[in-house]
Parts: sequence; structure tokens; C-alpha cells
Amino acid sequence: MHPLNFHDIEVGQTLPPLTLAPVNRTTLALFAGASGDHNAIHIDLDYARRAGMPDVFAHGMLSMAWLGRLLTLWVDQRQLRQFGVRFAGMTHLGHQITCSGRVVRKYEQDGEQRVALEVLSANQYGETRVLGDAVVAF
Repeated sequence: MHPLNFHDIEVGQTLPPLTLAPVNRTTLALFAGASGDHNAIHIDLDYARRAGMPDVFAHGMLSMAWLGRLLTLWVDQRQLRQFGVRFAGMTHLGHQITCSGRVVRKYEQDGEQRVALEVLSANQYGETRVLGDAVVAF
């Protein structure tokens, strides 16, 4: 990661996209262990089926973590001032997720030069899974 300069950033500029490997059961199990979120709907096929789902699906917070990775590949995490998401759809096994972002505003606040971003994740079919926003300071 090379340092970015506030003056070189333009509204409308996109972040380098982050494309992940297809979601699999190992990814879900590892995230459950790392996060402490062992909700059976994400790791137990029988439980998911009893709940009316065809199979397990990714944790919402895993999807948010991928967007967080998109941001921290672009800037150092210490520059992040705000980050929030809204879950728009389930990420199922086999989905290959691509995270993307776009600068929507440049401004100054609290003595810092900042940019506001829109971020989102979508599967290989172009279906949005998570929508979010972030603020980064320079």
C-alpha cells in the first residue's frame, strides 16, 4: 500500500476491487471460530434446513469484514473514522464476492481532510449482498 494524497483523490474515483475465493464451508467454520459466532444457521446443514434454508450461508459480519479488508487495503486502518453497512442479501455457498468502493465526497472536519466512500459487495451474478459507507481521514 502506498500513501495516498488527499489532493490526488477525486470524487467518483474507485477503489481497487477485492475479489475473494468462492464461499465454502471451511471459510464459514474458520470465521465462526475466529469471531466466536457459532450460530448453527451458518455451519450446520441440518439446522439450516430445519430453519427452511436450502443450506448454510455466510455470516453477515464476515461480509462486513471483507468490506473492511477492501478499505484497509486502500488506506491504513488508523485513517478509518466511520464504517457502517446494511445487509441487502444472503451470501450463499459458492458465491464469489467482489468488494468495491467509490469516493462520493471530499471535505474537512475536525481539522482533518476526509473522504466519504460508498462500498458494496456483490456476488458473481452482480447481486448486491452488502451496502455500506465509510469515512477516511488523510
